[in-house]
Amino acid sequence: MKKAILATKVGMTQIFNEDGVLIPVTVLQAGPCVVTQVKTVENDGYSAVQVGFGEKKEKSVNRDKSGKKEVIHRHGVNKAQQGHFKKAGVDAKRYLREFRFENAEEYAPAQEIKADIFEVGDKIDVSAISRGKGFQGAIKRLGQHRGPMKHGSKFHRHQGSNGACSSPSRVFKGKGMPGHMGAVEVTVKNLEVVRVDADKNLLLIKGAVPGAKKSLITVKETTKAEA
Repeated sequence: MKKAILATKVGMTQIFNEDGVLIPVTVLQAGPCVVTQVKTVENDGYSAVQVGFGEKKEKSVNRDKSGKKEVIHRHGVNKAQQGHFKKAGVDAKRYLREFRFENAEEYAPAQEIKADIFEVGDKIDVSAISRGKGFQGAIKRLGQHRGPMKHGSKFHRHQGSNGACSSPSRVFKGKGMPGHMGAVEVTVKNLEVVRVDADKNLLLIKGAVPGAKKSLITVKETTKAEA
């Protein structure tokens, strides 16, 4: 892997290509990411690049009701993290991720990775946490069939038989049942980069990508060859 970046989801829109064909796209605010650590085989046992994304205040100072005493609140940046960012020479970042670049040794701490690392036509894999949908039944969650809807039927959207009666006299592990839906990591492979705005660090991806607006998105060059 040579290309990867962290982004946030802006939303969806549509554009027209040179032939006048309408293309639905998802807009991603890709970077800028900053290198916080370069891991080597000699020191860490493997080669990788750790990047940070998103601004984060190390602390905020508030005053009490009297207006005299200052109260310092730390927002999840402990002393170890502060030392880590200080060693890299960067400000505190909200997200930290590692990418195993093939050319990891070419990167240096405090180096920026921007959206122009990708080009128009690149094939990418996009990963994010899907939108949570709460507790859902087997029809919506698993696509199971409903019962008859005619008058007199008392079986409409309930789940059907869960197994045999006398043998094996139990429900097999892994049986599809109603339950919590969404809020899991989802990866959509082999998407296409339609447009790159290097000045605003925007990537326009053809089609939809998982995740809610403003959620963290991981964009990598695809591992799936186009069929």
